[in-house]
Amino acid sequence: MNGFSTRTLARHFPTFRRLFGRLFNWRVMRGCLFVLVCLATLFALLCAEENWRGRRDWNKYREELEARGQQLDYRAFIPKSVPDEQNFAATPLVKSWLLKENTDRARIDMDDYGQAFRRVSGPKEKDRGRRRFIDLVAWRMAFAAIRSGETNRRGFFFSTNQFDFETRAKAAPAVLEGLKSSAADLAELRAASRRPYSQYPVIYDLEDPWGIRIPHLERIKGIVPRLKLRACAELAASQSENALEDVNLMLYLADSLKEEPLLVSYLVRIECLQIAAQPVWEGLAEHGWSEAQLKELQTRFLRYDFLNDLKRPLGGERAAGILTADLLYRKKYHLSDLLDLPPSTFADLIGRIAPRGWYCQEQLNYCRLYENQLEGTFDAVKRRVSPGQIQIRASELEREIAGGRLGKTLNAVVHHQLLAAMLLPALTRLPYRAAVAQTTADQAALACALERYRLANGQFPETLEALVPRLLERMPNDVITGEPLKYRRGENGRFVLYSVGWNEKDEGGLPGKWLYDERRGDWVWRYLAE
Repeated sequence: MNGFSTRTLARHFPTFRRLFGRLFNWRVMRGCLFVLVCLATLFALLCAEENWRGRRDWNKYREELEARGQQLDYRAFIPKSVPDEQNFAATPLVKSWLLKENTDRARIDMDDYGQAFRRVSGPKEKDRGRRRFIDLVAWRMAFAAIRSGETNRRGFFFSTNQFDFETRAKAAPAVLEGLKSSAADLAELRAASRRPYSQYPVIYDLEDPWGIRIPHLERIKGIVPRLKLRACAELAASQSENALEDVNLMLYLADSLKEEPLLVSYLVRIECLQIAAQPVWEGLAEHGWSEAQLKELQTRFLRYDFLNDLKRPLGGERAAGILTADLLYRKKYHLSDLLDLPPSTFADLIGRIAPRGWYCQEQLNYCRLYENQLEGTFDAVKRRVSPGQIQIRASELEREIAGGRLGKTLNAVVHHQLLAAMLLPALTRLPYRAAVAQTTADQAALACALERYRLANGQFPETLEALVPRLLERMPNDVITGEPLKYRRGENGRFVLYSVGWNEKDEGGLPGKWLYDERRGDWVWRYLAE
């Protein structure tokens, strides 16, 4: 029996092995399937919980923001259309700036100014902390080199130290002659600037808010320096009326960007204003402006409120960030695009499987950190900026999104701070730029009022209070301290007007290494010597 059983078992062993193998494999497979079903169920529950929690938290926070009057829809920031006959940007030249097939670049950028610009040396580093006259003699030499065909000499720059009025006056006609190659375009822009509105034909693509084409900014940045040089040459040639028209056109071009909800447009506007301040300063330094011209310039500069104007581009930036989360969820954007990674990365996998609630949490944390980043850094009503608070907020943001051992990017993904990590650090310097622009405008306005006082009384006043109310309705304060700007009358018909600067220390009108230094020195408006 045992022998038979043994022989029988041995004979049928392969069959039994296959049978038990199948049963064993099926048990393993069933166990694996059970585990997978459990994991899928758990993932579905987690996604459902994330969706519910994310939507709830974001909707609640969004309602709170909207109740405070905050606009979160990017469409609300798109400028409204204006009639062509009232629109500066509806002129043929300006329209051509935004055409993809535009070939006008050589006409404006490769004029004589464009070639001469490459051959005129800027101020030396030791002189960057104070304003100096434009080197008209160097520009005359550069234009002469263009006419003689000497523009191909590498490493050859023109620079002189001849800033006295007589020498600059002699150089001015040649500079004005050299600028005639761009005169037609500037004349067209001047005629168009009589129109009351400006809306550039920008297409605000709601499917790609970060890819909006804005080539007009580069064109404006190229035109304003040409106007600056021409205005300075006109002042040296005793043509102050023409210079005033060019200054007004510079300011008009700057203000033509005011309604655009883009931070880069705001920054270009600031840059244009600072460029326009140069001929104003030169005219004041040489007492070249008349009473009527000074009053017009003073009124123009007093209108600027860069801290209040900052609200619109900041709101547009926040709305664009919120829209970005929606576009990521709809697969219009990929996470690898934001992180500047190759496509089909692990980040894109996360983006594909992440539930809607994950993107809601991104929107929530982006807006929360956005509010925290700006809270207390500037007060548009009081026209104050707090450098110390800005530094505190920047440090808080860095700690929030730094990530520790996880790493910044992974931490941002896990804690729903990806948008915040990518977009918010760029906001840190905006109050500084606004403070610089407002200080420039206020100092220019006060300098015009001081010159008007000198014309009427033969000397500058002992204090700024002497300007109110006859020459000024209100006294603009230092945006850093909230107190009046510092002023003292010097010798030989000079004065020093200054803000305490970004370090919040009064250094007696001593400038830093740069004109608006962030580390040391005051922000000073003064002339060559006291």
